[in-house]
Amino acid sequence: MGIQIAPSILSADFANLERDITRVASADWLHVDVMDGHFVPNLTLGLPVLERLAEVSPLPVDAHLMIENPDHWAPRYAEAGATSVTFHLEAAEDPVRIAKDLRALGARASVAVRPGTPVDSLLDVLREFDMVLVMTVEPGFGGQAFMPETMPKVTALREHATRLGHSLRIEVDGGVARDTVPTVVEAGADVLVAGSAIYGADDVAGEIAALRALGERHSRA
Repeated sequence: MGIQIAPSILSADFANLERDITRVASADWLHVDVMDGHFVPNLTLGLPVLERLAEVSPLPVDAHLMIENPDHWAPRYAEAGATSVTFHLEAAEDPVRIAKDLRALGARASVAVRPGTPVDSLLDVLREFDMVLVMTVEPGFGGQAFMPETMPKVTALREHATRLGHSLRIEVDGGVARDTVPTVVEAGADVLVAGSAIYGADDVAGEIAALRALGERHSRA
């Protein structure tokens, strides 16, 4: 399926978002973190801002909802223009229903798990999801250190998806940089969210290309 790179605008300059979105136009997705100050102890942006970002972005928007009540809100983000919507398993009442609602709206349905959340409950319903996001840091803040102990979950998801013949995307978010890309890709991930590694680089486009090439070299595919 190929390695995809999703720069996180959590590390962008919020006073110059359109400029910083344009800077990452060579990536595959634009990763937008939505935080409500309740599910995670931070507050970022909501529907009106995401809708406008989707209008000006040269990339499809990958919305990561770190919010309460995704059963109600997740479809609203698809309606606002997000091509991919990720909600947290820990916050959802009916994850499968949310996924069906997102797919009905034409969006990619994705579910996320915190570092300490097992993925066992997802295995029996894995076909309902287009992607699973395994958090490799605690959600809520950028710039944290990568947690390698989350990798067995990535491997379990990839192996189960392979047995099912399901072309599941597995995304990782947190501490993704050149030194961690081989680890996450060899475990089975193929969508890499990177914030500070990309936006902190002198050559943003060059860093995107380097992360993609490194991922392709270590890919299971």
